[in-house]
Amino acid sequence: MLISFVFTLILLLCSCSTDNKSQEDNKDNTAKEWGDERSYVFDMTSVPEIRMSMSLDEWNRLLAEFDRNNDTNEYFHCDVDITLKGEEYSIADAGVRLKGNTSRRRPEAGSGTHIKNKADWQHCHFQFNFRKYNKDEEHTLRGVRKLHLKWFKDDAAYCREIYSYDLFRRFGIWTAAESCYCRLWIHIEGDDEPAYYGVYGMYETIDDTFLKMRKDGFESHKGNLWKCRWGASLNYDRDKNADIGIDDNTVDHTYELEESGIDDLNSSKAQLLHFMKQLRDLKGDKLHDWLAQTIDIELLLRTYAVNVAVGMWDDYWNNTNNYYIYFNSTDTEKYKFYLLPYDYDNTLGTTNNCGVQTDAGRHDPLKWGDGSVSPLIAKILQFDDFKKIYIDALSQLSSSTSDFHYTKSIARIKAWHAMIERYVDNDTGEDCTIKDRPAYWGNHSEYRLWESTDSNTNWFRVRAASMPK
Repeated sequence: MLISFVFTLILLLCSCSTDNKSQEDNKDNTAKEWGDERSYVFDMTSVPEIRMSMSLDEWNRLLAEFDRNNDTNEYFHCDVDITLKGEEYSIADAGVRLKGNTSRRRPEAGSGTHIKNKADWQHCHFQFNFRKYNKDEEHTLRGVRKLHLKWFKDDAAYCREIYSYDLFRRFGIWTAAESCYCRLWIHIEGDDEPAYYGVYGMYETIDDTFLKMRKDGFESHKGNLWKCRWGASLNYDRDKNADIGIDDNTVDHTYELEESGIDDLNSSKAQLLHFMKQLRDLKGDKLHDWLAQTIDIELLLRTYAVNVAVGMWDDYWNNTNNYYIYFNSTDTEKYKFYLLPYDYDNTLGTTNNCGVQTDAGRHDPLKWGDGSVSPLIAKILQFDDFKKIYIDALSQLSSSTSDFHYTKSIARIKAWHAMIERYVDNDTGEDCTIKDRPAYWGNHSEYRLWESTDSNTNWFRVRAASMPK
Protein backbone atom coordinates (compact mmCIF):
# COMPACT_ATOMS: atom_id res chain seq x y z
CA MET A 1 0.00 0.00 0.00
CA LEU A 2 2.87 2.35 0.94
CA ILE A 3 4.72 1.55 -2.28
CA SER A 4 1.59 2.31 -4.32
CA PHE A 5 1.17 5.66 -2.54
CA VAL A 6 4.81 6.67 -3.13
CA PHE A 7 4.58 5.71 -6.83
CA THR A 8 1.38 7.81 -7.23
CA LEU A 9 3.04 10.77 -5.50
CA ILE A 10 6.03 10.57 -7.85
CA LEU A 11 3.72 10.59 -10.88
CA LEU A 12 1.90 13.66 -9.55
CA LEU A 13 5.17 15.53 -8.93
CA CYS A 14 6.45 14.69 -12.41
CA SER A 15 3.17 15.86 -13.90
CA CYS A 16 3.37 19.15 -11.98
CA SER A 17 6.97 19.65 -13.10
CA THR A 18 6.00 18.99 -16.72
CA ASP A 19 3.03 21.36 -16.49
CA ASN A 20 5.20 24.09 -14.98
CA LYS A 21 7.81 23.64 -17.71
CA SER A 22 5.06 23.76 -20.33
CA GLN A 23 3.74 26.99 -18.82
CA GLU A 24 7.24 28.51 -18.89
CA ASP A 25 7.70 27.42 -22.52
CA ASN A 26 4.39 29.00 -23.45
CA LYS A 27 5.38 32.16 -21.61
CA ASP A 28 8.64 32.30 -23.59
CA ASN A 29 6.80 31.70 -26.83
CA THR A 30 4.54 34.68 -26.22
CA ALA A 31 7.51 37.07 -26.19
CA LYS A 32 8.17 38.97 -29.38
CA GLU A 33 10.92 37.03 -31.13
CA TRP A 34 11.45 39.33 -34.08
CA GLY A 35 14.56 37.64 -35.42
CA ASP A 36 16.55 39.38 -38.14
CA GLU A 37 14.38 42.25 -39.31
CA ARG A 38 17.19 44.68 -40.12
CA SER A 39 15.99 45.19 -43.67
CA TYR A 40 12.57 46.22 -42.35
CA VAL A 41 13.94 48.69 -39.81
CA PHE A 42 16.71 50.09 -42.04
CA ASP A 43 14.68 50.69 -45.17
CA MET A 44 16.06 53.30 -47.58
CA THR A 45 12.57 53.97 -48.93
CA SER A 46 11.13 55.20 -45.62
CA VAL A 47 12.03 57.82 -43.01
CA PRO A 48 11.32 56.63 -39.45
CA GLU A 49 10.29 59.26 -36.88
CA ILE A 50 12.01 59.05 -33.50
CA ARG A 51 10.75 61.03 -30.51
CA MET A 52 12.87 60.94 -27.37
CA SER A 53 11.45 62.19 -24.06
CA MET A 54 13.55 62.80 -20.97
CA SER A 55 12.87 64.08 -17.47
CA LEU A 56 14.30 67.47 -16.61
CA ASP A 57 16.53 65.97 -13.92
CA GLU A 58 17.96 63.37 -16.29
CA TRP A 59 18.59 65.91 -19.06
CA ASN A 60 20.37 68.19 -16.62
CA ARG A 61 22.41 65.22 -15.47
CA LEU A 62 23.41 64.56 -19.10
CA LEU A 63 24.46 68.21 -19.55
CA ALA A 64 26.43 68.20 -16.30
CA GLU A 65 28.21 64.99 -17.24
CA PHE A 66 29.19 66.44 -20.61
CA ASP A 67 30.51 69.57 -18.88
CA ARG A 68 32.54 67.37 -16.55
CA ASN A 69 33.86 65.09 -19.33
CA ASN A 70 32.96 65.84 -22.94
CA ASP A 71 34.14 62.35 -23.93
CA THR A 72 31.62 60.72 -21.62
CA ASN A 73 30.08 57.43 -22.68
CA GLU A 74 27.56 57.35 -19.85
CA TYR A 75 23.97 56.37 -20.64
CA PHE A 76 20.92 58.28 -19.43
CA HIS A 77 17.29 57.23 -18.99
CA CYS A 78 14.76 58.23 -21.62
CA ASP A 79 11.55 57.09 -23.32
CA VAL A 80 11.50 56.58 -27.08
CA ASP A 81 8.49 56.58 -29.41
CA ILE A 82 9.13 55.48 -32.98
CA THR A 83 6.93 55.62 -36.04
CA LEU A 84 8.16 53.09 -38.58
CA LYS A 85 6.21 52.65 -41.82
CA GLY A 86 3.03 53.84 -40.11
CA GLU A 87 3.48 51.50 -37.13
CA GLU A 88 3.95 52.89 -33.62
CA TYR A 89 6.51 51.52 -31.16
CA SER A 90 6.94 52.81 -27.61
CA ILE A 91 10.02 51.85 -25.63
CA ALA A 92 9.91 53.00 -22.03
CA ASP A 93 13.06 53.50 -19.96
CA ALA A 94 15.64 53.11 -22.70
CA GLY A 95 19.22 54.36 -22.56
CA VAL A 96 20.74 57.17 -24.62
CA ARG A 97 24.28 58.52 -24.75
CA LEU A 98 26.28 60.99 -26.78
CA LYS A 99 28.54 59.70 -29.56
CA GLY A 100 31.38 60.97 -31.68
CA ASN A 101 35.08 61.65 -31.50
CA THR A 102 36.04 65.10 -32.79
CA SER A 103 32.35 65.61 -33.62
CA ARG A 104 31.05 65.20 -30.07
CA ARG A 105 29.01 68.21 -28.89
CA ARG A 106 26.78 69.42 -26.10
CA PRO A 107 23.18 69.01 -27.33
CA GLU A 108 22.16 72.25 -25.63
CA ALA A 109 24.65 75.09 -26.16
CA GLY A 110 26.08 77.07 -23.28
CA SER A 111 26.59 75.78 -19.77
CA GLY A 112 24.58 74.98 -16.68
CA THR A 113 21.09 73.53 -16.62
CA HIS A 114 18.34 73.41 -19.21
CA ILE A 115 16.68 76.67 -20.23
CA LYS A 116 12.94 76.00 -20.37
CA ASN A 117 11.40 76.72 -23.80
CA LYS A 118 14.45 78.79 -24.82
CA ALA A 119 17.24 76.25 -25.20
CA ASP A 120 19.91 76.82 -27.84
CA TRP A 121 19.78 73.38 -29.41
CA GLN A 122 22.81 71.92 -31.18
CA HIS A 123 23.16 68.92 -33.45
CA CYS A 124 25.11 66.01 -32.00
CA HIS A 125 25.36 62.25 -32.43
CA PHE A 126 23.34 59.89 -30.21
CA GLN A 127 23.22 56.20 -29.51
CA PHE A 128 20.09 54.50 -28.21
CA ASN A 129 20.33 51.26 -26.27
CA PHE A 130 16.77 50.09 -25.86
CA ARG A 131 17.80 47.25 -23.53
CA LYS A 132 20.21 49.18 -21.35
CA TYR A 133 17.98 48.93 -18.29
CA ASN A 134 15.42 46.28 -19.29
CA LYS A 135 16.52 42.98 -20.84
CA ASP A 136 13.40 41.85 -22.66
CA GLU A 137 12.07 41.73 -26.20
CA GLU A 138 9.66 44.58 -25.50
CA HIS A 139 12.73 46.77 -25.37
CA THR A 140 13.74 46.38 -29.01
CA LEU A 141 12.66 47.85 -32.31
CA ARG A 142 11.59 44.67 -34.09
CA GLY A 143 14.64 42.89 -32.69
CA VAL A 144 17.05 45.81 -33.12
CA ARG A 145 18.50 46.68 -29.73
CA LYS A 146 20.64 49.71 -30.52
CA LEU A 147 20.53 52.61 -32.96
CA HIS A 148 23.34 55.00 -33.81
CA LEU A 149 21.97 58.39 -34.93
CA LYS A 150 24.39 60.77 -36.67
CA TRP A 151 23.75 64.31 -37.85
CA PHE A 152 25.22 65.22 -41.21
CA LYS A 153 28.27 67.03 -39.82
CA ASP A 154 30.32 68.66 -42.59
CA ASP A 155 28.07 67.01 -45.18
CA ALA A 156 25.71 69.59 -46.60
CA ALA A 157 24.84 67.02 -49.28
CA TYR A 158 23.07 64.86 -46.67
CA CYS A 159 24.21 61.63 -48.28
CA ARG A 160 27.90 60.69 -48.00
CA GLU A 161 27.79 58.03 -45.31
CA ILE A 162 24.34 56.84 -46.35
CA TYR A 163 25.56 56.45 -49.95
CA SER A 164 28.71 54.55 -48.89
CA TYR A 165 26.88 51.95 -46.80
CA ASP A 166 24.26 51.58 -49.51
CA LEU A 167 27.00 50.90 -52.07
CA PHE A 168 28.59 48.31 -49.80
CA ARG A 169 25.30 46.44 -49.64
CA ARG A 170 24.73 46.72 -53.39
CA PHE A 171 28.21 45.27 -53.94
CA GLY A 172 27.48 42.26 -51.73
CA ILE A 173 29.50 43.33 -48.68
CA TRP A 174 27.47 41.65 -45.96
CA THR A 175 29.84 42.82 -43.22
CA ALA A 176 28.77 46.47 -43.68
CA ALA A 177 26.28 48.04 -41.28
CA GLU A 178 22.68 48.73 -42.28
CA SER A 179 21.60 52.35 -42.60
CA CYS A 180 18.77 54.70 -43.59
CA TYR A 181 17.45 58.20 -42.93
CA CYS A 182 15.31 59.17 -39.94
CA ARG A 183 13.84 62.26 -38.22
CA LEU A 184 14.49 63.13 -34.58
CA TRP A 185 12.60 65.10 -31.91
CA ILE A 186 13.70 65.65 -28.31
CA HIS A 187 11.24 66.66 -25.60
CA ILE A 188 12.48 67.75 -22.19
CA GLU A 189 10.03 67.65 -19.30
CA GLY A 190 8.46 71.09 -18.76
CA ASP A 191 8.98 72.39 -22.31
CA ASP A 192 5.82 73.32 -24.18
CA GLU A 193 7.01 71.68 -27.41
CA PRO A 194 9.66 69.13 -28.39
CA ALA A 195 12.77 70.33 -30.21
CA TYR A 196 12.91 69.14 -33.80
CA TYR A 197 16.48 68.06 -34.58
CA GLY A 198 15.80 67.36 -38.25
CA VAL A 199 17.02 64.58 -40.53
CA TYR A 200 19.62 62.17 -39.20
CA GLY A 201 21.39 59.10 -40.53
CA MET A 202 20.30 55.97 -38.66
CA TYR A 203 22.91 53.21 -38.48
CA GLU A 204 23.19 49.69 -37.17
CA THR A 205 25.69 49.44 -34.33
CA ILE A 206 28.57 46.98 -34.57
CA ASP A 207 28.23 44.80 -31.47
CA ASP A 208 27.28 41.29 -30.36
CA THR A 209 23.85 41.58 -32.03
CA PHE A 210 25.54 42.65 -35.28
CA LEU A 211 27.59 39.44 -35.09
CA LYS A 212 24.60 37.24 -34.26
CA MET A 213 22.65 38.58 -37.23
CA ARG A 214 25.56 37.50 -39.46
CA LYS A 215 26.58 34.31 -37.71
CA ASP A 216 26.05 32.19 -40.84
CA GLY A 217 28.60 34.30 -42.67
CA PHE A 218 31.05 34.49 -39.80
CA GLU A 219 30.45 30.80 -38.94
CA SER A 220 30.50 31.83 -35.27
CA HIS A 221 29.38 34.93 -33.40
CA LYS A 222 31.30 34.09 -30.24
CA GLY A 223 34.73 35.38 -31.19
CA ASN A 224 36.58 38.62 -30.42
CA LEU A 225 35.36 41.98 -31.75
CA TRP A 226 37.73 44.96 -31.73
CA LYS A 227 37.04 48.63 -32.40
CA CYS A 228 40.16 50.15 -33.96
CA ARG A 229 40.93 53.84 -33.54
CA TRP A 230 43.65 56.09 -34.90
CA GLY A 231 47.05 54.39 -34.77
CA ALA A 232 45.72 50.82 -35.15
CA SER A 233 48.13 49.78 -37.91
CA LEU A 234 48.20 45.97 -37.45
CA ASN A 235 51.96 46.45 -37.63
CA TYR A 236 53.50 44.24 -34.95
CA ASP A 237 56.65 46.30 -34.52
CA ARG A 238 54.61 49.48 -34.06
CA ASP A 239 51.69 48.08 -32.08
CA LYS A 240 53.00 45.29 -29.85
CA ASN A 241 52.99 47.82 -26.99
CA ALA A 242 49.94 49.77 -28.18
CA ASP A 243 47.04 50.74 -25.93
CA ILE A 244 44.99 47.52 -26.05
CA GLY A 245 42.07 47.34 -23.64
CA ILE A 246 38.43 46.52 -22.97
CA ASP A 247 35.52 48.80 -23.79
CA ASP A 248 34.39 49.75 -20.27
CA ASN A 249 32.88 53.14 -21.23
CA THR A 250 35.66 55.03 -19.44
CA VAL A 251 38.75 55.24 -21.68
CA ASP A 252 39.12 55.01 -25.46
CA HIS A 253 41.83 52.49 -26.45
CA THR A 254 43.66 52.18 -29.77
CA TYR A 255 42.44 48.58 -29.96
CA GLU A 256 39.27 48.22 -27.90
CA LEU A 257 37.78 44.82 -27.14
CA GLU A 258 33.99 44.90 -27.37
CA GLU A 259 31.36 42.76 -25.61
CA SER A 260 33.76 40.78 -23.48
CA GLY A 261 34.67 40.23 -19.86
CA ILE A 262 37.87 41.31 -18.17
CA ASP A 263 39.07 37.68 -17.94
CA ASP A 264 39.22 37.46 -21.73
CA LEU A 265 41.56 40.38 -22.37
CA ASN A 266 44.86 38.52 -22.10
CA SER A 267 43.92 35.71 -24.49
CA SER A 268 42.15 38.13 -26.84
CA LYS A 269 45.20 40.39 -26.89
CA ALA A 270 47.42 37.37 -27.56
CA GLN A 271 45.24 36.46 -30.55
CA LEU A 272 45.44 40.01 -31.95
CA LEU A 273 49.22 40.11 -31.55
CA HIS A 274 49.52 36.63 -33.08
CA PHE A 275 47.78 37.91 -36.21
CA MET A 276 50.12 40.90 -36.41
CA LYS A 277 53.20 38.75 -35.84
CA GLN A 278 52.21 36.23 -38.50
CA LEU A 279 51.65 39.10 -40.90
CA ARG A 280 55.17 40.35 -40.16
CA ASP A 281 57.09 37.07 -40.01
CA LEU A 282 55.66 34.86 -42.76
CA LYS A 283 57.08 35.16 -46.27
CA GLY A 284 56.41 33.82 -49.74
CA ASP A 285 54.15 30.79 -50.10
CA LYS A 286 53.79 30.43 -46.33
CA LEU A 287 52.37 33.95 -46.11
CA HIS A 288 50.12 33.39 -49.13
CA ASP A 289 48.69 30.17 -47.75
CA TRP A 290 48.21 31.60 -44.26
CA LEU A 291 46.39 34.63 -45.67
CA ALA A 292 44.14 32.43 -47.80
CA GLN A 293 43.35 30.23 -44.81
CA THR A 294 42.86 33.06 -42.29
CA ILE A 295 41.04 35.71 -44.33
CA ASP A 296 38.14 35.68 -46.76
CA ILE A 297 40.38 37.39 -49.31
CA GLU A 298 37.65 38.07 -51.86
CA LEU A 299 35.37 39.65 -49.27
CA LEU A 300 38.16 41.80 -47.87
CA LEU A 301 39.38 43.04 -51.24
CA ARG A 302 35.89 43.75 -52.54
CA THR A 303 35.27 45.66 -49.30
CA TYR A 304 38.41 47.66 -49.94
CA ALA A 305 37.44 48.30 -53.55
CA VAL A 306 34.29 50.05 -52.35
CA ASN A 307 36.32 51.80 -49.67
CA VAL A 308 38.64 53.43 -52.23
CA ALA A 309 35.82 54.02 -54.73
CA VAL A 310 34.00 56.28 -52.25
CA GLY A 311 37.31 57.92 -51.35
CA MET A 312 37.62 56.85 -47.71
CA TRP A 313 41.08 58.24 -46.91
CA ASP A 314 40.56 58.27 -43.10
CA ASP A 315 40.70 54.47 -43.08
CA TYR A 316 42.95 51.59 -42.08
CA TRP A 317 45.38 51.60 -45.00
CA ASN A 318 46.01 55.34 -45.31
CA ASN A 319 45.40 56.65 -41.78
CA THR A 320 45.28 53.58 -39.47
CA ASN A 321 41.79 54.58 -38.35
CA ASN A 322 38.05 53.85 -38.39
CA TYR A 323 37.49 50.12 -38.70
CA TYR A 324 36.52 47.05 -36.70
CA ILE A 325 38.18 43.64 -36.55
CA TYR A 326 36.37 40.41 -35.86
CA PHE A 327 38.08 37.09 -35.10
CA ASN A 328 35.48 34.34 -35.30
CA SER A 329 36.96 32.26 -32.47
CA THR A 330 38.74 32.84 -29.19
CA ASP A 331 41.55 30.44 -30.05
CA THR A 332 44.86 32.27 -30.02
CA GLU A 333 46.12 30.76 -33.28
CA LYS A 334 43.10 29.31 -35.10
CA TYR A 335 40.59 31.87 -36.32
CA LYS A 336 39.16 33.70 -39.32
CA PHE A 337 39.88 37.41 -39.57
CA TYR A 338 37.36 40.01 -40.81
CA LEU A 339 37.84 43.74 -41.34
CA LEU A 340 34.52 45.58 -40.95
CA PRO A 341 34.01 48.99 -42.62
CA TYR A 342 33.06 51.88 -40.36
CA ASP A 343 32.52 55.68 -40.34
CA TYR A 344 32.11 56.96 -43.91
CA ASP A 345 31.12 60.60 -43.53
CA ASN A 346 34.42 61.97 -44.93
CA THR A 347 33.98 60.54 -48.42
CA LEU A 348 32.69 61.41 -51.92
CA GLY A 349 34.92 64.41 -52.45
CA THR A 350 35.53 65.46 -48.85
CA THR A 351 39.25 64.83 -49.13
CA ASN A 352 42.29 66.05 -47.21
CA ASN A 353 46.07 65.98 -47.01
CA CYS A 354 46.54 62.82 -44.98
CA GLY A 355 48.96 59.92 -45.00
CA VAL A 356 50.24 59.47 -48.55
CA GLN A 357 47.25 61.28 -50.06
CA THR A 358 46.52 64.80 -51.25
CA ASP A 359 43.52 64.02 -53.48
CA ALA A 360 41.40 60.96 -52.78
CA GLY A 361 39.61 61.44 -56.10
CA ARG A 362 42.68 60.82 -58.22
CA HIS A 363 44.84 58.72 -55.91
CA ASP A 364 46.04 55.32 -57.16
CA PRO A 365 43.83 52.57 -55.63
CA LEU A 366 46.81 50.19 -55.64
CA LYS A 367 48.86 52.58 -53.49
CA TRP A 368 46.12 53.84 -51.22
CA GLY A 369 48.31 53.86 -48.12
CA ASP A 370 51.84 53.27 -46.86
CA GLY A 371 52.37 49.53 -46.59
CA SER A 372 55.39 50.02 -44.35
CA VAL A 373 53.07 51.60 -41.78
CA SER A 374 49.83 49.63 -42.26
CA PRO A 375 50.93 46.38 -43.94
CA LEU A 376 47.80 44.24 -44.33
CA ILE A 377 46.47 45.26 -47.77
CA ALA A 378 49.94 45.77 -49.28
CA LYS A 379 51.01 42.32 -48.11
CA ILE A 380 47.93 40.78 -49.70
CA LEU A 381 48.35 42.62 -52.99
CA GLN A 382 51.90 41.36 -53.51
CA PHE A 383 50.37 38.07 -54.69
CA ASP A 384 49.09 38.12 -58.25
CA ASP A 385 46.00 35.97 -57.65
CA PHE A 386 44.88 38.21 -54.78
CA LYS A 387 45.73 41.38 -56.69
CA LYS A 388 43.54 40.22 -59.58
CA ILE A 389 40.54 39.98 -57.23
CA TYR A 390 41.07 43.59 -56.18
CA ILE A 391 41.58 44.90 -59.70
CA ASP A 392 38.55 43.01 -60.97
CA ALA A 393 36.42 44.53 -58.18
CA LEU A 394 37.66 48.04 -58.99
CA SER A 395 37.00 47.44 -62.68
CA GLN A 396 33.49 46.28 -61.91
CA LEU A 397 32.82 49.41 -59.85
CA SER A 398 34.19 51.74 -62.55
CA SER A 399 32.17 50.18 -65.35
CA SER A 400 29.19 51.88 -66.99
CA THR A 401 26.83 49.23 -65.59
CA SER A 402 27.94 49.66 -61.99
CA ASP A 403 25.84 51.18 -59.22
CA PHE A 404 28.81 53.52 -58.73
CA HIS A 405 28.41 54.98 -62.24
CA TYR A 406 27.66 58.68 -62.04
CA THR A 407 24.23 58.46 -63.72
CA LYS A 408 22.99 55.81 -61.31
CA SER A 409 24.60 57.48 -58.30
CA ILE A 410 23.04 60.86 -59.10
CA ALA A 411 19.63 59.25 -59.60
CA ARG A 412 19.76 57.53 -56.20
CA ILE A 413 20.93 60.65 -54.39
CA LYS A 414 18.22 62.79 -55.98
CA ALA A 415 15.58 60.22 -55.04
CA TRP A 416 16.76 60.30 -51.42
CA HIS A 417 16.73 64.08 -51.40
CA ALA A 418 13.18 64.13 -52.75
CA MET A 419 12.26 61.97 -49.76
CA ILE A 420 13.94 64.10 -47.06
CA GLU A 421 14.33 67.69 -48.31
CA ARG A 422 11.06 68.98 -46.82
CA TYR A 423 12.20 67.69 -43.40
CA VAL A 424 15.70 69.18 -43.31
CA ASP A 425 14.85 72.59 -41.76
CA ASN A 426 15.14 72.16 -37.97
CA ASP A 427 15.19 73.86 -34.58
CA THR A 428 18.98 73.87 -34.24
CA GLY A 429 19.24 76.33 -37.12
CA GLU A 430 22.09 74.21 -38.50
CA ASP A 431 22.26 72.42 -41.87
CA CYS A 432 18.82 73.62 -42.89
CA THR A 433 19.37 73.25 -46.63
CA ILE A 434 20.86 70.57 -48.86
CA LYS A 435 23.91 71.74 -50.81
CA ASP A 436 26.27 69.99 -53.19
CA ARG A 437 29.50 70.89 -51.41
CA PRO A 438 32.25 68.90 -49.68
CA ALA A 439 33.31 69.84 -46.15
CA TYR A 440 34.65 73.37 -45.81
CA TRP A 441 37.97 72.11 -44.39
CA GLY A 442 38.68 69.77 -47.30
CA ASN A 443 41.45 70.47 -49.77
CA HIS A 444 39.40 69.98 -52.98
CA SER A 445 36.37 72.24 -52.87
CA GLU A 446 35.66 71.69 -56.58
CA TYR A 447 34.13 68.23 -56.23
CA ARG A 448 30.40 67.88 -56.90
CA LEU A 449 28.04 64.94 -56.68
CA TRP A 450 25.04 66.00 -58.78
CA GLU A 451 25.33 69.69 -59.74
CA SER A 452 28.08 68.95 -62.24
CA THR A 453 28.67 65.97 -64.51
CA ASP A 454 31.94 67.39 -65.82
CA SER A 455 34.76 64.84 -65.97
CA ASN A 456 37.03 67.15 -63.92
CA THR A 457 34.63 67.97 -61.10
CA ASN A 458 32.01 65.23 -60.76
CA TRP A 459 33.29 62.96 -58.01
CA PHE A 460 31.99 59.72 -59.50
CA ARG A 461 33.51 60.43 -62.91
CA VAL A 462 36.86 61.53 -61.50
CA ARG A 463 37.10 58.55 -59.17
CA ALA A 464 36.07 56.01 -61.84
CA ALA A 465 38.68 57.42 -64.22
CA SER A 466 41.43 56.69 -61.66
CA MET A 467 40.37 53.05 -61.25
CA PRO A 468 41.38 50.11 -63.48
CA LYS A 469 39.10 49.32 -66.40
